[in-house]
Amino acid sequence: MTFYFPKQHYDKSFRGQTFPLLKPFIKGEGFTDQERKEMYGISETDVVFVDALEKSDVAILTMSWNYYVRTKQQSKAIDFLKATQRLNVPTWVVLLDDVGLDFPDYPHVKLFRQSGYSLKTPEWHIGLPVFISDPLKEQFNTTAIYERPYTKHPTVGFCGFATSNAVLALKTKLKIGLKNLAYYLKLHLHEPEMLMAAAQWRYGILKRLESHPNINTNFIYREQYRAGTQNAEQRAASTLEFFNNMKNSDYVVCVRGAGNFSVRLYETLAMGRIPVFVNTDCIMPLDDVINWKQHVVWVEADEIDNIGEVLLAFHKSLTPMEFVKIQQNNRQLWCDSLNLKGVFTC
Repeated sequence: MTFYFPKQHYDKSFRGQTFPLLKPFIKGEGFTDQERKEMYGISETDVVFVDALEKSDVAILTMSWNYYVRTKQQSKAIDFLKATQRLNVPTWVVLLDDVGLDFPDYPHVKLFRQSGYSLKTPEWHIGLPVFISDPLKEQFNTTAIYERPYTKHPTVGFCGFATSNAVLALKTKLKIGLKNLAYYLKLHLHEPEMLMAAAQWRYGILKRLESHPNINTNFIYREQYRAGTQNAEQRAASTLEFFNNMKNSDYVVCVRGAGNFSVRLYETLAMGRIPVFVNTDCIMPLDDVINWKQHVVWVEADEIDNIGEVLLAFHKSLTPMEFVKIQQNNRQLWCDSLNLKGVFTC
């Protein structure tokens, strides 16, 4: 498969808004392919870029749709989409950040996104994983998972922002409500969000699990996002504590945050652990090839009152060998599929 992207669209000052597949290949002089493989897990031998749109199998809009909206350059992006449409070249666009943006409907476009609601989006909106570096390698200097043996009473872990602070919850819901109202008044393009305080909701889910007599819990409650760390040393310490919590758990609670997706889901898989994934109508990546319910404890949002029973039923259905095998399979899924090469070149 050959790719084309308009190089003149690239804006170094907004590098974080670059289409993910392009970031490893738009680097400064001296950046080697070995460095590319180590940093991004993809090689120049995995993709072919061409200089003419007409010669490409797929065209890529260089920057995210968020970028073009934020910098008031939508017309520049639309001109490119119209050009690819005239030539009948399938085109990929990415939508980043926690909250979605209205995007025009083009029959030849695939819009990759992490956030959003499955039932409210068309089929050409495609789930995008959060691309993370390898936590086993970065935190524990290994690529081998720490296998957990099967026990009668499973241990479920969580380390993160979860609080019962009612004032904070009210402020969060009010902020979302005002943003939603502004959308309906056509004051901005940000899609409406579910009216919920994620940190308070997580807190309630954790407390339900803590109350279950046959489940061991390993929870670290944070009153602020990333424990309110202020410097690199504090962030490194809180990050290590976060991944040690996963390492010492069988299952990990994965619930949406400000956006309707979970970064923790991918971190859990990379660690070879089993996510307890609370589905809030998420757009799942590669859902046409991945049977997610084989890799996670799948809990619908309206099942959270019984989340402990759902988890325990899943656990009891496994033999000791199957329990270890899921850990291995989850790590392999992350290594093989939930990276740039797996998502965009297979």
